[in-house]
Amino acid sequence: MTSRDLATRIEQCASTPPDKPTPVEAEALVGELLDALERGAVRAAERAADGNWRAVPWVKRGILLGFRVGHLVEMQGMLSFVDKHTYPTRRMRVDDNVRVVPGGSSIRRGAYVAPGVVCMPPMYVNVGAYVDAGTMVDSHALVGSCAQIGKRVHLSAAAQIGGVLEPVNAAPVVIEDDVLVGGNCGVYEGTIVRARAVLAAGVVLTRGTPVFDLVRETVYKARGDAPLEIPEAAVVVPGARAIRGGWGAEQQLALQAPVIVKYRDEKTDLATTLESWLR
Repeated sequence: MTSRDLATRIEQCASTPPDKPTPVEAEALVGELLDALERGAVRAAERAADGNWRAVPWVKRGILLGFRVGHLVEMQGMLSFVDKHTYPTRRMRVDDNVRVVPGGSSIRRGAYVAPGVVCMPPMYVNVGAYVDAGTMVDSHALVGSCAQIGKRVHLSAAAQIGGVLEPVNAAPVVIEDDVLVGGNCGVYEGTIVRARAVLAAGVVLTRGTPVFDLVRETVYKARGDAPLEIPEAAVVVPGARAIRGGWGAEQQLALQAPVIVKYRDEKTDLATTLESWLR
């Protein structure tokens, strides 16, 4: 079945009113979608020719349909789970060429994990996510539903990459190629981190987070339907912005304000060459 045919049939099943039974073919269609996601044949978000990322709504509707038609079952493996039968954990094999180091990690059905990815325990990759070749997902890191992770990315320990299934037209978080996400970072609400950027440990990015660029003397914000974007090769560190009025100023309080302090150069690249040794 072509992607177009699959999209049409999933849209038809997903449009069934909640008080009506779903078509008999719904579960089989969900299975086909999850297989296609695991092969990387379809994605929950795609980059257009103009460089902008856009959600693929029918894919997200199909994932949601899987929850609708699923029922709870007990799942046994290294650990036990109780979840919808349509979304078990993936069983990785040597032929996948993905290192899943022992220690409690899980990759959910319907996630694409490319050859050469390294998964350090415990980590989690949710349904609809796309993790490209050469990436390392470090200990306690999360790749949320439908998040898009590029090639040669390092998601350091405890990094949280947020996911999104609803609304179906909302773009998920995108981390482009060669990005370094430091420990305890959080990237949420459709934020896009462009290629070769570096997020220092502890940076948190959300739709409501302004990012101050000391180099270009500008402020990056999400506007309207446009998400927050971190420019290519930007080096972002945690910062603070003083409250200038009222009781907050009297208490000398400050708000979180991530700051771009430089753009990645040869010295920054030298500092990150250790990544290749870890693979």
